[in-house]
Amino acid sequence: MNSAPPDPSDARQTRTEVFLEYLDYYRDVVVEKVEGLTDEELRSSRLPSGWTPLELVKHLTFVERRWLFWGFEGHPTSDPWGDRKDGKWFVDPAESLDEVVRDFRAQAEISRAVVEGHKLSEFGQPSERWGGDDPPTLERILFHLLHEYARHAGHLDIVRELIDGDTGE
Repeated sequence: MNSAPPDPSDARQTRTEVFLEYLDYYRDVVVEKVEGLTDEELRSSRLPSGWTPLELVKHLTFVERRWLFWGFEGHPTSDPWGDRKDGKWFVDPAESLDEVVRDFRAQAEISRAVVEGHKLSEFGQPSERWGGDDPPTLERILFHLLHEYARHAGHLDIVRELIDGDTGE
């Protein structure tokens, strides 16, 4: 993993490249934070809200699916909220870290293809994802995804520090 965030002074040809570089960085941070944890640490919460590190990774998989695949491109999705059960994030006990990370990485590739296949100024497809509202542009969705990743990577920094003292940047 590239442990340093992208350097704003490194020129990129397009804003799309900037978005993709930052998303890749945050995805790597998320995976790095859960690697090396025991199964018990992955499935236990250290916070009053009750979420676990493994649940957070699965949540981010579905966040990308909901915003880009189902939302922006308007593809039918059988269970866009498959990261939740009874109103909380959920990972089936039979799902391993390897499976959750594999699905996370696979969704990242799908998301990359969506982003590379469109202009940032394009609007998403009308669908139930938007609850009757007008769909946002791809650029607005990507800003939102970066916000989600920055928040959740910070959450994992704190949880990892509570588990074993490993700190983020």
